Amino acid sequence: MKRIIITSLIGITTLTTIPLILPLLPQRSYAQTSNSQVEKLEQLIKTAQQQKDQYQYQESIETLQQALAIARKIKYREKEGVANLGLGISHYLMGKRQEALNFYDQALMIFREVGDRLGETATLNNIGLAYHSIGKPQKALEYYEQALPISQEVEIDLFFHKSGKVKALEYYEQALPIRQEVATPYDVASIFYSISFGITRPLKVLEYCEQALPTMQEVGDQPDFATTLNNIGGVYHSIGKPLKALIYYGQALPIWQEVGNRSGEGDTLNNIGVVCYSVGQFGKALEYFEQALPITQEVGDRSGEATTLNNIGYVYRRIGKPQKALEYFEQALPMRQEVADRLGEAITLNNIGGVYNDIGKPQKALEYFEQALPITQEVGDPSGEATTLNNIGLAYHSTGKPQKALEYLEQALPIAQEVGDRSGEATTLNNIGLAYHNIGKPQKALAYFKLALSITEKVGTRSSVAATLNNIGGVYNDIGKPQKALEYFERALRILEVVGILLSSSVAATLNNIGGVYNDIGQPQKALEYFERALPIWQKVSDPSGEAATLNNIGGVYYSIGQLQKALEYLEQALPIWQKVSYRSGETTTLHNMGRVYRDNNQLEKAINHWEKSIQTTLEMRAGLKKENRKAFLEDNDYRAITLIDLLIDQNQDDAAWKWHNLATTFDLADYTRLIDAKVKNPEAQKLINQWQQKNQLLQILYGKIKDEWSPQLSQQLNQLQAETNQLADNITNKYPEVAELFEFKPEDIDKLKANIAPDTVVIQPALLKGIPNVPDSIAIFLVTRDKPTIVKKVPIDTKEFDRLLTEYRAQLENPNADDYDLNQEKLYDYLIRPMETEITAYSPKQLAIIATGKLRYIPFETLYDKETNQYLIAKYPIHNLTRISATRKQQQKTTNSPTVLAFGNPTPTKIDLPGAEIEAKSIVEKLSGKHLIREKATLASFKTESSGFSLVHLATHGCFQKEGCPGVGLEENTILFANGKTFNIADAALLGLENTDLIVLSACQTAMKADSNGEEIAGVAYLFERAGADAVIASLWNAEDGITKDIMVNFYENVKAGMTKVEALRQAKLGYVRENIHPFYWSPLILIGEGE
Repeated sequence: MKRIIITSLIGITTLTTIPLILPLLPQRSYAQTSNSQVEKLEQLIKTAQQQKDQYQYQESIETLQQALAIARKIKYREKEGVANLGLGISHYLMGKRQEALNFYDQALMIFREVGDRLGETATLNNIGLAYHSIGKPQKALEYYEQALPISQEVEIDLFFHKSGKVKALEYYEQALPIRQEVATPYDVASIFYSISFGITRPLKVLEYCEQALPTMQEVGDQPDFATTLNNIGGVYHSIGKPLKALIYYGQALPIWQEVGNRSGEGDTLNNIGVVCYSVGQFGKALEYFEQALPITQEVGDRSGEATTLNNIGYVYRRIGKPQKALEYFEQALPMRQEVADRLGEAITLNNIGGVYNDIGKPQKALEYFEQALPITQEVGDPSGEATTLNNIGLAYHSTGKPQKALEYLEQALPIAQEVGDRSGEATTLNNIGLAYHNIGKPQKALAYFKLALSITEKVGTRSSVAATLNNIGGVYNDIGKPQKALEYFERALRILEVVGILLSSSVAATLNNIGGVYNDIGQPQKALEYFERALPIWQKVSDPSGEAATLNNIGGVYYSIGQLQKALEYLEQALPIWQKVSYRSGETTTLHNMGRVYRDNNQLEKAINHWEKSIQTTLEMRAGLKKENRKAFLEDNDYRAITLIDLLIDQNQDDAAWKWHNLATTFDLADYTRLIDAKVKNPEAQKLINQWQQKNQLLQILYGKIKDEWSPQLSQQLNQLQAETNQLADNITNKYPEVAELFEFKPEDIDKLKANIAPDTVVIQPALLKGIPNVPDSIAIFLVTRDKPTIVKKVPIDTKEFDRLLTEYRAQLENPNADDYDLNQEKLYDYLIRPMETEITAYSPKQLAIIATGKLRYIPFETLYDKETNQYLIAKYPIHNLTRISATRKQQQKTTNSPTVLAFGNPTPTKIDLPGAEIEAKSIVEKLSGKHLIREKATLASFKTESSGFSLVHLATHGCFQKEGCPGVGLEENTILFANGKTFNIADAALLGLENTDLIVLSACQTAMKADSNGEEIAGVAYLFERAGADAVIASLWNAEDGITKDIMVNFYENVKAGMTKVEALRQAKLGYVRENIHPFYWSPLILIGEGE
């Protein structure tokens, strides 16, 4: 299997450039005074200003604290306000935003008290800047808008630091004609930069910044000149011109160094690093970030330090060193929290989540993304919210849940559109396309990719355009249009070459994908050319994940042309890289590919060993997933288990084949008895398990009481506790991967399954083996007994023909007028029974138990027909079905002396009357002791409260267990009808107290099979009642003729009363109809699922 590099676009500002805009301190002239204390105070404020300008922020704070003490002592309120404002600014510049806000609040109160309008407006502006920097733009805007009318009154310019707020920009544009005499180009450029950098008006920023440059050069204003160069660089980077950005940053850097401005030097080094990263120069980026980091530490800029740590972490993430990346992100996170930078905190949480997603722990990634999401909502950052929703969607995509991914991506899209974030919109459209691509809807994916392309071509970076072209090419390749795919891949490559990005991950990914197309169209040598061009680029830019993917692909090409040793050389290089970067998905792919090489080289033990490792790693990845994500994840990787099982069967390792067939699955419904004495590492989950265990112990006490003396009150108490207990179990199973893992099949469950097989019983478990390249599809028939080795045989099949056979035969069975079913029942006997007939006969079993999956669940095996002996299978053996619970749960001996039955029949009103069901309920109670409730008395309340008091519960009423409901009887999916139109949803069956119940019978239910059916409805019915405590369920596969169903059930209960086992009693009740050669429609729909004794 080749590794295709599909480009998902993460929509988070993971690397942060630093615009150089400072908070305002009002410059005013004060009347001179001979008072020595006032002179000292003014000198201290002047000294503090000089210290701040020299980036000696701590010293400035100490000086201002002295000034503040004097101002308070001499009650000089105006200077007290100035000192507080200065303290706020110095704390702000050290990254201590909350402390800054505290001082600003004091300054604002004083300036308003003394009527200092200049001080008031400066403070309001700085409060706005502080709120903006901690990710509260709406709060910032409140203060900016308070500052605006005052600024017009006192005729000064203010910086409205509200990203993306065109309204603020409009205020400045209205003021400019009035202010031309006093406003410099630098002032205006700064305003535009702070309001619109990289969001709405980048070209306007350039216009004013470039106007400012000549003036600054002329007057020799070096710091302002360097600041403007830095900001121009930022704009060029934002509009996709990284090389132009580097020119301006490169001009700014030596100026900062010449004037000794360490803070400006650090910020510009950081920004150069960001550009280097964006063009794939990860090593260079790291150099610049590592130069910037000690400078931020030296000047005490905690916010800048956190930004640089974040950026270093992201480089390490990109070059495949996730643990190193985590180390830096986890240093940055508490700093973000320390300086109350909520927006920065959300960014870093997103980055930590991104690392966990990279190393195959998407569930852990979700934890961090889900922490980031409410922060973005709290601070009113819709763009950040859309980004985080996007990331959550990508995490769900990584767990094999594209539908869940779509839910989040489709929430992100309208937010990005609403705030005018065109780049974010394109990113999300791209990722929605990726989700559709992975759920098998290539045309829909193509539509989204093309929408994304139309936007990125206008507002995106060239690399994002190339990434989207790559994705469009990937779809065309998948839908069998390799030439079209090549067109897009080659367009992407040309773009990357034009913008000078020759040594980057983007280029390597595109070359890799072009190689993949050539490999698919049978040009392996051409494929190798591209893979071998991609490989040194991955190595040059220190991207081990990409390197491993291409090594794997080169190995795949050599495998396809029969050069097995050469293939192995490359795969053996790829494997340790995957392992080093903890990319488990890549590791499992390469292990699987190595297994294919060993198989073809006849080194079969090595092949088995590598495939077992591949599957084991896949199962370990499953262990980190929530319940809802497991099935899709395993289905996406099922080819690995199928390949191994096929080889194990060929090597006569039948027990091992059966073991892996059962291990490489996931549970449909949980058997909550596994929580008894369960221990997990997660303390929060363990606490809830302990609560469940306490409730379960109380539940067992109640079961003991109700068995001895039933009462309505005790039954209600039991049902309530059962509901609470099972709801708690359900909640913790769905929430915690560690708990979900308790319900998975483990090696010890294999032994338990065999030990639980009843004596003289043979278990038949068919398994489809399909989709293995160069290996014919087959069906494996496993034969399992309590104390003998497993036997398995493979039967070659045409998968499509076999599926058609099952669908057609089921349709014939539920049609009483069909007369052409005999050929199909003979074919199915030949597929499923005849290959094992000799072995089954040799065991002389008293009964057969079937563990069926997929569409085989819809077929009553007893109807399979042996044309050689002219017998139905039911004529040879009693037959029942097993589920995962009934196959592994040890059945407890019931102490009931004689069976008692609670029978419900023909509840009214109903769309279709069931008079036979009414007679059925009465007749059953006549045969056995018990109680019948018919017509209007067959209520849901009676079912809930009285069922726990009887060993047999019989429901002769309409039930619907098919998708999209049963309009003919007026029922929704998965419901059972009771009197007065009340229905019972079988999802609530597990909330009933049925531990004293031997059998639940559903004699008039309806289950349909469609083209995409997989038998989940049937298994679900049995699972839910078994989990509620019932030993077995009799359910109807279709709604058969009322009278014959009644006769079969009455005869069944007579046989049970006579001492027959459940499975034998049902068989004998049907055999009379079988011998009379009556159509199976009438006698075969009722099947026994669960314990048959």
